[in-house]
Amino acid sequence: MDRRIPFALDSHDKKLLGVCAGLGRSFGVDPLFVRLAFVAVPLLTFVTVWQAVLAYLICGAIGAAAKGRRSRIDRRSEYERMGDPARRSSTHDVLTKLDSTDRRLMAIDHHLNSSSSDALAREIEALRREDEKTQEEAK
Repeated sequence: MDRRIPFALDSHDKKLLGVCAGLGRSFGVDPLFVRLAFVAVPLLTFVTVWQAVLAYLICGAIGAAAKGRRSRIDRRSEYERMGDPARRSSTHDVLTKLDSTDRRLMAIDHHLNSSSSDALAREIEALRREDEKTQEEAK
């Protein structure tokens, strides 16, 4: 059974509460466009600023409840969630792409927290060889 929660606050790309970032992630659009919509709707329609603020706060309350449920459902580590195909990219994701060293460090952290010591030793040895190779190239 897929227990996917469609909307929750996004604390990684938030500006105020994370509502626009969460809505952007849910709809697969950049959160900047959602932020612009929250500003443009009261300016271009008959919706008052107070109604827009109230809608934002209601979305924040719903998103906070969903974020709490999501954290209870998904207890996997960041390393295990890295390979999820459902991850959508936002401006924050594009700016903070992980390079191979970061991925290896996350793998080491994952191995430290798991019971497999052989995989950890292989990962450390691969890092040492890569470091020696870069030092030889620098000479």
